[in-house]
Amino acid sequence: MTFVVALTLFVLAVFLGVELISKVPPTLHTPLMSGSNAISGITLIGALASAGTEHSSLTTVLAAGAVALATINVVGGFLVTHRMLGMFAKKR
Repeated sequence: MTFVVALTLFVLAVFLGVELISKVPPTLHTPLMSGSNAISGITLIGALASAGTEHSSLTTVLAAGAVALATINVVGGFLVTHRMLGMFAKKR
């Protein structure tokens, strides 16, 4: 029963995420990306904590994948923010 509840929650979260992101106008995507870096950082810390536990090999593999994806998200968010701020810099 726990797996069914977790799967249902995951499917609902994916559906809600797709619906919310598709409703955001393109002009707001960059500021939202820079604001979500803090959330991605928290995800990265949680993934690192989960990777450090030795419950099972499946947990370690999933946590390592979460660390990789969260790192990509944080780095990409900072690159997008840096590029966005460069658009507003004074020209020399």
